Amino acid sequence: MPQPETDITRTTLAVLFIGGLIAASFWVMQPFLPAIVWAITLVIATWPLMTWVQRHVVRRRGPAVLIMCLLLLLVLIVPFWLAVTTVIANMDEIAALVRTILSLRIPPPPDWLANVPLVGAPLTQGWARLTSAGARELAPLLSPYAGEVTRWFASAAGSLGSVILQLLLIVAIAAVLYANGEKAATIALRFGRRLSGDRGEMVIRLAGQAIRAVALGVVVTAIAQSALGGIGLAVAGVPFAPLLSALMFLLCLAQVGPALVLIPAVVWMYFVGDTVWATVLLAFTVPAMTLDNVLRPILIRKGADLPLLLILAGVIGGLIASGLLGIFLGPTVLAVCYTLLGAWISEVDDPERPAIVSDSISTEAGSSDPMLQDHAALDS
Repeated sequence: MPQPETDITRTTLAVLFIGGLIAASFWVMQPFLPAIVWAITLVIATWPLMTWVQRHVVRRRGPAVLIMCLLLLLVLIVPFWLAVTTVIANMDEIAALVRTILSLRIPPPPDWLANVPLVGAPLTQGWARLTSAGARELAPLLSPYAGEVTRWFASAAGSLGSVILQLLLIVAIAAVLYANGEKAATIALRFGRRLSGDRGEMVIRLAGQAIRAVALGVVVTAIAQSALGGIGLAVAGVPFAPLLSALMFLLCLAQVGPALVLIPAVVWMYFVGDTVWATVLLAFTVPAMTLDNVLRPILIRKGADLPLLLILAGVIGGLIASGLLGIFLGPTVLAVCYTLLGAWISEVDDPERPAIVSDSISTEAGSSDPMLQDHAALDS
């Protein structure tokens, strides 16, 4: 039977036309893409909470969506507004505090430090150099930047309206997804199956699990650490405790931890002679710094059965590559690539095995996917 001839020109033009349509669609939607991605991420991460609200509070989708949107507004806009207004209202005090810190003189090294074996002499020499020249040389160089930092915050506050508008757009898109979550999940799964059969559907489920794992393991841990450290700062009477707590939250999201805020605060309080409250702050600092070692692995395992190192590498790499949104996109991309690579390798041993990575992953994906399973539970 003769094979039909292939019209290469027609095929090429069809591919170029489809590619042009896709590129034009992305060009038109470019202003909305960050808000859409953020809304999808928030809805996937908080979908179990939304279904819990619907089952136990109102038993109807509309009021549950309204409650979740109000919660998102509180979580997204209120802290941002408080942080910006705090910085604007205290710009002079912040600049004065920075200049005061830069003008502090480092005390001489204690006598016992020189007697420490091996490291005592080098530490004493380094400390002595900082005492004699460090503060005096650094203060004139860094003092002008105190005013520059406050002016930068003031200029950033000028775009407050556009940022709030973007946050409102995220909440609006999230409301649409909350109201039609099951339909959106079905379309995504059908698209994955249409693209690559069982493996494509597995990738869609795995992406949702990776996002939820990051939301549970990274974001919840960062909230717990910054909240514990913020309580310690407030109890100890450290100035600008809310602003420092927000900074701790960002550092915890970046997997740096709260130590860069809490340890200097403890050292500063001991330095100014407030020993009692410095010890109280130290009592909050130690558990806040070690909390992630216990809480984060447990929460990540609840979200997805993926290696902890893979999630952390995705969080840090995504943050460096794409900013705050990369915290969620990085682990998702690595999880999908890791799983597809495992599936490709496993096919060597069992070529007739279905295109699913493993029974555990496929079973977990089918049983823990939020939108389809919760929809059946709500109807019952």
